[in-house]
Amino acid sequence: MRKEKGFTLIELMIVVAIIAILAAIAIPNFMSFITKTKRSEAKYNLEGIHKAEISWFSEYNYFSNSFNEIRWRPEGSNYHYTYSVGTELFGKGEAIPGGIPVTPAATTTSFSACAWGSIDSDPTVDLWYVNERKDLLNPTGWDDVRT
Repeated sequence: MRKEKGFTLIELMIVVAIIAILAAIAIPNFMSFITKTKRSEAKYNLEGIHKAEISWFSEYNYFSNSFNEIRWRPEGSNYHYTYSVGTELFGKGEAIPGGIPVTPAATTTSFSACAWGSIDSDPTVDLWYVNERKDLLNPTGWDDVRT
């Protein structure tokens, strides 16, 4: 008699089950990593806006509503967020969402710069903002991260 070489159906099913279990563990961790990466874009760019506004204020004694005036542009070319400090939008280009708790604007003594975007497949908007005190905040109810 000749001995057949190869794997039995049971052995193959066990391997497939092990791969499925590993994928079930790895995919949520990977998605969490992607979300953190996208959010870091907003935090990085809002810190850049803060530095540009403070620099502008030290020279002209008022905060500016214009990214062109403070000479700021978002880094990179693939944006997940839209940025505003008042009169201009940069980044992804989405309109300012209705009902946001902070309005992007600048006065002679203060400013609020906002970043918003959808970082996953649901309609919830992720919102971040920074002000002249460098408070970098994600308001309650404006968190696009799935729980």
